[in-house]
Amino acid sequence: MIGATIILYKPELAQTLPLLLSIIEQVEVISIVDNSPVPTELDLVHENLHYHHFPNNIGIAAAHNIGLRDLKTANCEYGILLDQDSSIDNDFAFRLSSLMVASRVENRPLVAIGPRIICSFTDKTVKPRVQREISVYEDLVCVTQIISSGMMIDLAKLESIGLKDESLFIDGVDHEWCWRAKQQNQMVAIAEKVEMVHQLGDARRKFAGVTYKVGSPVRLYYQFRNILILSRRGYVPWYWKARNLLCMPIRFFANALLQTDRLQRIKFMACGIIDGLLKRDGSFSKHW
Repeated sequence: MIGATIILYKPELAQTLPLLLSIIEQVEVISIVDNSPVPTELDLVHENLHYHHFPNNIGIAAAHNIGLRDLKTANCEYGILLDQDSSIDNDFAFRLSSLMVASRVENRPLVAIGPRIICSFTDKTVKPRVQREISVYEDLVCVTQIISSGMMIDLAKLESIGLKDESLFIDGVDHEWCWRAKQQNQMVAIAEKVEMVHQLGDARRKFAGVTYKVGSPVRLYYQFRNILILSRRGYVPWYWKARNLLCMPIRFFANALLQTDRLQRIKFMACGIIDGLLKRDGSFSKHW
């Protein structure tokens, strides 16, 4: 049995409803966790649908954990995590689960699998610049980490790996879980022939000929803070630490000088650096 958890935060229904209507036809259990200030009005019919509303926004890690617990309680074998700004095909769940089942038959220690991501801004396949593919098994490409949206998890292995790290709140949550799984000698992989359109960031900007993602100002707090928090952990890959720590000054410069809401961005980045150095976790509102 397959279930799905969808995380909402002030969704644009024109974009999110097609995703919900598609996944609701593909899985037996649906868990929607809504972090929006007011409940999202959804006209959905499903015999096993769970809806949770948290107006104060509990963060994506805690939202994932609530959904995963719903799926586990319903005795689902596999669980898909989805963000509101993703778009999937009508056989998405079937194709991912088929690869999971085949890996189980062949005794591969596969705990999670995700699709090839197509950026909604560029319509191009996202290819990490630093992360390298570990190994290839026919239609599976084993990697160090994958993003949470589109990720299908073998729920039987959650107990040994653990749930998502709620102290991070958002940003780095998906990668941290994958690195923790690798500690348990479990693999994460990309399905070579399964694609998903996903919105990465809120916009795109170009500086010195280089195009980069632009997110909301408050996300900068979590990005800067969590880089400093995760860089202290031994199981976090060295290349991730090096790339992110070295790029922090460049990102600070770009956000402080090249955006229209510069002062607000400087504030969030400074708060993130302070809290990262002081090892403060949780939500921004918890400390500021």
